[in-house]
Amino acid sequence: METILAPLPLGTSDFSALRKSGQIYVDKTRLIYTLASKRQKFFLSRPRRFGKSLLLSTFESLFKYGLRDFYGLEIESLWKDENTYQVIRLDFSNLKGFSSAEEFSELLDQYLLDTLTVNRLVSPIKTDTEGLRAFIGWLADQADNSVVLLLDEYDTPLTTCPNKPELFDEVRKKLWRLYAAFKQWDGAIRFFFMTGIAKFSQTSIFSELNHFTDISLMSEFGSLLGYSHREVQKYFSGYLEQASFQLGIEKEKLLEELTVNYDGFCFERTATQRVFSPWSLLKFLNFPSNGFDNYWYESGGQPGVLLEYLKSHSTLRPEDYESEKQVQLDDLALSAKFSLLEDNVLLAQTGYLTIKAVRGTTVTLGYPNREVSVSMARLYAEAILDKNAINRAGEGYLADYLEDGNLSAFVEEVNRIVLGIDYQAFPLSSEASCRAAVFIMVSSSSTLITARCEAHNAHGRSDLEIQTDKNYWVLEFKYCRKGASPEALLQEAVRQIKARQYGSQLPQSNLIRAALVFSQKGRKFTHWAEVWD
Repeated sequence: METILAPLPLGTSDFSALRKSGQIYVDKTRLIYTLASKRQKFFLSRPRRFGKSLLLSTFESLFKYGLRDFYGLEIESLWKDENTYQVIRLDFSNLKGFSSAEEFSELLDQYLLDTLTVNRLVSPIKTDTEGLRAFIGWLADQADNSVVLLLDEYDTPLTTCPNKPELFDEVRKKLWRLYAAFKQWDGAIRFFFMTGIAKFSQTSIFSELNHFTDISLMSEFGSLLGYSHREVQKYFSGYLEQASFQLGIEKEKLLEELTVNYDGFCFERTATQRVFSPWSLLKFLNFPSNGFDNYWYESGGQPGVLLEYLKSHSTLRPEDYESEKQVQLDDLALSAKFSLLEDNVLLAQTGYLTIKAVRGTTVTLGYPNREVSVSMARLYAEAILDKNAINRAGEGYLADYLEDGNLSAFVEEVNRIVLGIDYQAFPLSSEASCRAAVFIMVSSSSTLITARCEAHNAHGRSDLEIQTDKNYWVLEFKYCRKGASPEALLQEAVRQIKARQYGSQLPQSNLIRAALVFSQKGRKFTHWAEVWD
């Protein structure tokens, strides 16, 4: 008889609905108790699709209904506060799509009016009433310690217009009035929790509410969002067994693949706690027969804050894709102006990079897992390639040719994609830039492919190694400048592969070694050859 499993909490951000429907809830309530038991204001920065909205909904249920929805959870024996509170939940992800200060003002006013009306805090108000004034007036009338404020995606309005300084400033001024009211009527606020992706100093909220505690990098809350290895095995054991059966692999092998693809996110300063992306893991467990697909890109892997930043910053050079990134710990912890935000800091805040190590005040950043590294390759591809080239690369042509062992078809497809590169912005002017461009194309083509630049062996390091399901590829690149002999460079690359025994550590039966020469004049690979012993 088939075991009936509790439903997965896929896409559910309403805590009460999740509990009533019997969906799996990974118990984070001991950490939630630690926060909720304090009369404080907290800020948490996390990437999209990490469960920020569900976290706020959990706070909402606790403060509004007490322990009603918490039967059997850790907090049930810890929470002693028998009071209930007026909970106001604001979701600023609704405040976008405006093109002028007037439009934003109308949007914010209407949103605050709707919030007051839906919560039955006031009778329906005339549409010509300023919502911000009404909201501030309501807050001013509340008794001490009676209100809980939950603000989700606080940074959305600002990230809608960072490249329009005048509009940005008008939006900031409008929001300042709201934040100033939070400070003025602080006595009414029992608890305040705010989430976002980035931390911008221009918003005024961090200056107005100078008693905010930023828990984003605290080790105590490193696993507040996301699933640890232990939690995955404890709460999703039945689904893991189901997936193991469907894919025909042992459970240990399944966990290894899940770790490689969806684990590895670290948000805290000790660099010791790593968690799975909840969305990606749940999407996999929902239909494991689809294999280890890439869910990051479809789930908000292109957040507005990042896209807007990339429009005005030419930060994505092909050579940087696999390079080690380092930032100062203070850069991750402190707020900054959008225009001064370091690109690697923003990539960390949006989840494309994660903390790998911390030594003193220096933080080493890297890709958390294969899914994100492939998504990052796609982001690089979007920066250097035209849309048609991206679509072709993303449809798996390169992956198919690599899997089939077809060198000529692979090189010809690479050449076709190279035609879409903007040479003004990204000139392929060296061996390193050519290698990086091919690396990005290959990496963005499939999550089933593993690629490494400059892989070491005892005799040297090859330019690019690629592993598919069936084959191992070793590629050596040469750059032919005007006046040089491509034939001579090809022979040099062949000799180098043989002399330095590139690929000798790999299974020989499935090994394909090849030399490729890129022509500066022709702007494509003009000569290539498979290398045999």
